[in-house]
Amino acid sequence: MFKKILIANRGEIACRVIKTARRMGIVIVAVYSDADRDALHVEMADEAVNIGPAAASESYLVAEKIIAACKATGAEAVHPGYGFLSERAAFCAELEKQGIVFIGPKPKAIMAMGDKIESKKFANAAGVSTVPGHLGVIEDAAHAEVISGGIGYPVMIKASAGGGGKGMRIAWNEAEVRDGFERARSEAKSSFGDDRVFIEKFIVEPRHIEIQVLADAHGNVVYLGERECSIQRRNQKVAEEAPSPFLDEKTRKAMGEQSVALAKAVDYQSAGTVEFIVDRDRNFYFLEMNTRLQVEHPVTELVTGIDLVEQMIRVAAGEPLPLAQEDIRLDGWAIESRLYAEDPYRNFLPSIGRLTRYRPPAEGRTGNVVVRNDTGVFEGAEISMYYDPMIAKLCTWAPTRSEAIEAMGRALDGFVVDGIEHNVPFLAALMKHPRWREGRLSTGFIAEEYPNGFAPMKPDRTEEAVLAAIALSASLIEANRRERFADRLHAASGALREHWVVKTGDNHVAVRLLDGLVTIPFDMEMAIEGKNMSVVTDWRPGDPVWNGKVGGRDITAQIRPVLNGMRIDWQGLSVTAKVFSPRHAELDRLMPVKLPPDTSKLLLCPMPGLVVAIAVAEGQEVKAGETLAIVEAMKMENVLRADRDLVVSKINAAAGESLAVDAVIMEFA
Repeated sequence: MFKKILIANRGEIACRVIKTARRMGIVIVAVYSDADRDALHVEMADEAVNIGPAAASESYLVAEKIIAACKATGAEAVHPGYGFLSERAAFCAELEKQGIVFIGPKPKAIMAMGDKIESKKFANAAGVSTVPGHLGVIEDAAHAEVISGGIGYPVMIKASAGGGGKGMRIAWNEAEVRDGFERARSEAKSSFGDDRVFIEKFIVEPRHIEIQVLADAHGNVVYLGERECSIQRRNQKVAEEAPSPFLDEKTRKAMGEQSVALAKAVDYQSAGTVEFIVDRDRNFYFLEMNTRLQVEHPVTELVTGIDLVEQMIRVAAGEPLPLAQEDIRLDGWAIESRLYAEDPYRNFLPSIGRLTRYRPPAEGRTGNVVVRNDTGVFEGAEISMYYDPMIAKLCTWAPTRSEAIEAMGRALDGFVVDGIEHNVPFLAALMKHPRWREGRLSTGFIAEEYPNGFAPMKPDRTEEAVLAAIALSASLIEANRRERFADRLHAASGALREHWVVKTGDNHVAVRLLDGLVTIPFDMEMAIEGKNMSVVTDWRPGDPVWNGKVGGRDITAQIRPVLNGMRIDWQGLSVTAKVFSPRHAELDRLMPVKLPPDTSKLLLCPMPGLVVAIAVAEGQEVKAGETLAIVEAMKMENVLRADRDLVVSKINAAAGESLAVDAVIMEFA
């Protein structure tokens, strides 16, 4: 077994590998860029080596620097994590040449499967079911149009060396092929240094289901069940689960056996993933093989009990797999939610800044539920524009899918993140979406269910009652603390008057107290809109998480103080609540509503980012849907389009400029 390994990565995956390596008694070397000097993975490692500037192209993607760090520290092996150099055959080969072990597959397998075009040719030859498409060289956009017409719309344009949703576009007609081809090629070149793309048939109502395989150097290969990864946005996975609620045992076995056959055909050694598109009739088609550890590997670990990182290390050290296919059992259900630094209310645009508060839910087992959080950040850390926006992977396990979903909902409700925008409200709303809970999924789920983006949700009457109970209980507990002595909490002070009104968003909810005394922990009967319910909580002022019971129902919510009230976040709802006496509520109803400023004649930069291109000129007439500008942030190009016909009157930015959020890019007449 290795005595010292180097982790050629950063963030949560570096921290994840460190945990297993440390448990195995292995000394860990971390590498870091200038931007990651104070990162969590650096603090967790035994040794750390600086490898250059913040830009990945000058640090994490420079193989020579990783190899130099290995030699300087005496690291015997390199775990690449995912992304960066994890699927670079040349890097793997150079490590072997230098006598350093690559904790992953051999160069042959990486070359055969790492290139999406070559992998499809290889899969065809190996008898694996594949999607119809064109795998040859595509000369230009005009050639792409001809190919797409021959395949039949819709088509998928994908980067050959791509991954993570980058360099990928769906086209439904010739115009979209032209634009998508150029955008995919541009993103592919900037992200992977390889602008080759291919085109294949886009399967309507597809489900994205992948098979985890594990292979050693002795010819042993097993599959560890599947993961459903159909909840995606812009081809980037958002939530995953294991097993899939769609597959039957026959399909699972067929997909697993094809995956094993493919792995054996390329002499695969290590953990790998074979990805498939599955249609409504459970026909499945090979997409690609990821020759690395997947982001979503924790859900497989939770349902199989197998530490994939440990097995990767042991296989790389020459050990045989300790299990055969008949030993693999899928136990229970696991859900993973990816927490991204992005604003769900602004079309999921990236967000950067400092984590002023970061309090994940407690990990471990409670009853029949397990909570796991893979993360690479900490309170006070900075989310920069240089790297992927994912800040954590929250996982829950339970005996059944419904229980795992309920556990995920509670865990998300208690996940406190302040200082940046994040997608927790969207993930929490997803957990209670009827279609998600029923398992009726497809890769078009988000586009279909949120065609106009994710907007702030409005509570129904039942949810308003819960929010009112939380707000009033918190207000009374705070009043109790201010007064300090129970005998001073009397009706004359207003603290324990019988009748109250709680404003939740735009609505006013009438509440009557049925008890006359505040107790700590709080336990009180209330009549909310005429319905009696008990409210029990041990919440304390200043605690961002409210845990308790409302009407006997377990509730976890978050409370943040705002002017004259509090903001409550619960199950995807984000509501400003204010507690009034009945008379004050009457006056509040008369208050004018302040309207937001009119920005209809401005194109604002939706996120901090780099201007890639300005596509129009001053004085130009632009039609709705035409491109105005392209802004790159967190490795993704964002095309800003006109939402109506307009005339450009002034341009305030140029290609190459770095802009802050809401900076004015251009003005319209």
